[in-house]
Amino acid sequence: MADPKGFLTTGREVAETRPVGERVKDWNEVYVPGSLLPIISKQAGRCMDCGIPFCHNGCPLGNLIPEWNDYAYREDWSAASERLHATNNFPEFTGRLCPAPCESACVLGINQPAVTIKNVEVSIIDKAWDSGDVTPQPPERLSGKTVAVIGSGPAGLAAAQQLTRAGHTVAVFERADRIGGLLRYGIPEFKMEKSHINRRIEQMRAEGTKFRTEVEIGKDIDAAKLRRRYDAVVIAAGATVSRDLPVPGRDLKGVHFAMEYLPLANKVQEGDLTVSPITAEGKHVVVIGGGDTGADCVGTAHRQGALSVTQLEIMPQPGEERNANQPWPTFPMLYKVTSAHEEGGERLYSVSTTHFEGDEDGNVQSLHLIEVEFKDGKLEQKAGTERVIPAQLVTLAMGFTGTDQANGLVQQFGLELDERGNVARDENYATNVDGVYVAGDAGRGQSLIVWAIAEGRSAARGVDRFLTGTSALHAPIRPTDRSLTV
Repeated sequence: MADPKGFLTTGREVAETRPVGERVKDWNEVYVPGSLLPIISKQAGRCMDCGIPFCHNGCPLGNLIPEWNDYAYREDWSAASERLHATNNFPEFTGRLCPAPCESACVLGINQPAVTIKNVEVSIIDKAWDSGDVTPQPPERLSGKTVAVIGSGPAGLAAAQQLTRAGHTVAVFERADRIGGLLRYGIPEFKMEKSHINRRIEQMRAEGTKFRTEVEIGKDIDAAKLRRRYDAVVIAAGATVSRDLPVPGRDLKGVHFAMEYLPLANKVQEGDLTVSPITAEGKHVVVIGGGDTGADCVGTAHRQGALSVTQLEIMPQPGEERNANQPWPTFPMLYKVTSAHEEGGERLYSVSTTHFEGDEDGNVQSLHLIEVEFKDGKLEQKAGTERVIPAQLVTLAMGFTGTDQANGLVQQFGLELDERGNVARDENYATNVDGVYVAGDAGRGQSLIVWAIAEGRSAARGVDRFLTGTSALHAPIRPTDRSLTV
């Protein structure tokens, strides 16, 4: 183990963030560069060598957390990086974006603040990049088999890297102009600078993976023709259909899906645009949806110069400690203050939007809401609690309902869907179409980045076995596995 008394002598310390007044003026990551390294070895030493490391169960990747905690404590960064990469293709992504279900399952977390697993992870990988420990791993020989991967989010990239390293010739098709999927255009720069994606893409190119941008399967290339061109296909197109809010005034100008708003802000940072066509500057902004995507809209609005930012959530405000019905080691619903929330704005819980109002030119100007409560398992409005708040920009961040069917991909392949509208698959991630597999949100539904990477790795094993009859690739989860929740 690391430090036998570390969990007794060392308190929990997390990454230091830059002052709010400084960071809202730029789009750089919110954390103070280099602030973790001086403290992270002691933080890793808090890992208590528990008899059964429940963090393994909390993480769908099965990350070898106690092992790389031990190496980090001893400052053997090369060994720590090797153990980290043994189960995770992209720890710099998860170390910045994952909500860390591993920490919720940490045994120390039963009666103390959990080990800062996420901070240790990102420290190891950043140190590995800086020291040159992350290098291309091209295959020793090629199999002669070809694979097309549709989608370049975390599931698609993980599947592509695994299959390339197994010796197959892999081409990744992405409908956007850059590789990365929601990592590229759905995650703001202040949460993860896109240089982290760029250097992984270069590593994958050096390993042999091919990338094709601005190609939408179903529109630009017929899906059936793609299947005939490749020995296997992996669909990792995500669950990109945003959940709508069908209330009066929804068609007013200024009411947008979050995934219409956030990508344009990222395109400004990429240098494609000088100013976003949808901007919060000088406006009262309302974000509908209390999750991480909603928080991303909040932080983006702050940086664009919003007059005010209000975030609405239909569910009650969670508590700051575990409820009795959410015991350790499950992933609890807790009140979370993200870096975006630290920067200002108001958060309203147990409220529902009834309608929007606009001006004579059709621009949204206000939002009408009402308080709600659960009675007998049903959501009911509370009479007399109606309010009107100003809103010149509204973003809908209420989640996603399934994979895109409008582009023809599902129909052209002839894919079967499950009862929730996701692409159906068997225990090997295979669809009903021979040689066609599905990984990530397209098959699981809206989920976390760590589950997407785990699915990409697992689907890669299914494809490898289909192409060669056997596989040594790591498959951390089954398609039916779910988060450790209640």
